[in-house]
Amino acid sequence: MQIPAPFDYVRATSVDNALELLARHGAESRVIAGGHSLLPMMKLRLSRPEWLIDINDLYELDFVLRDGDKLRIGALTRHTTLLESDEIAALFPIVRDAEAVIADPIVRNRGTIGGSLCQADPAEDLSTVCDVLGAQAVIRGPAGERSLAMADFHRGPYETAVGQDELLCELRFPVRPRSGSAYEKVERRVGDWAVGAAGASVTLAADGTITDAAVGLTALGLDHTVAGVAGLLRGQQPREELFVEAGRLAAAACDPVADQRGPVDYKRHLADELTRRVLRQACARAARTQEG
Repeated sequence: MQIPAPFDYVRATSVDNALELLARHGAESRVIAGGHSLLPMMKLRLSRPEWLIDINDLYELDFVLRDGDKLRIGALTRHTTLLESDEIAALFPIVRDAEAVIADPIVRNRGTIGGSLCQADPAEDLSTVCDVLGAQAVIRGPAGERSLAMADFHRGPYETAVGQDELLCELRFPVRPRSGSAYEKVERRVGDWAVGAAGASVTLAADGTITDAAVGLTALGLDHTVAGVAGLLRGQQPREELFVEAGRLAAAACDPVADQRGPVDYKRHLADELTRRVLRQACARAARTQEG
């Protein structure tokens, strides 16, 4: 039986209280919400916090709010809420695509968007989603509030810009007219970590040309979006030749590792093929928003 090392437990009553507890207990503390990543690591003793700070009572961080040209999502918002929200699906269908293939209902009922992003697992789906949507992470700490682009938020595998005495509180997504997005994932079995996955966001002009685009990959050795895709697609009418070239760029940009999920060549093939698929779908969805 795997048993965590001894630890103390405290339940925060507010964001300010959580920040006070983090400051008091320092590097020996960890925040817990869903716990589906942290607790297995503690059982294996890969993580040995002396204090667990439970933030499940911080209902002020559980919200979905349209605020002008932004959609604000609290860090404690559960995966199930993201999956079932018609408002989110209408604005950012990539979120529902990704949430539908994250783990299982038990995990989705407890896990949170903030926990997923702060775990920073290279095979975690929502990091790619937030990257391609251009989300901003809002972090609070002793010095006040700061906002970071996802490219600055994630600093590598299992590492983020959130300080030991800080808390991720909110994600802000820019709402762009005539936009579409999509996510596709290949997994060995339902609810598993990705063998490989891709996400895309596309914005169209009134005449149907592409004004902006982004492609990101999951579990394929690429930290952020695929460089060169926006320049390749911008000003062009969506067509298969462009998607093929974007897939080639994605395959060249990624740096997958051979493991039990597949060899390198297979994973590069996934980067290519999945990039084409998500761009087709994202462009089709963007076109439908124009028609609507």
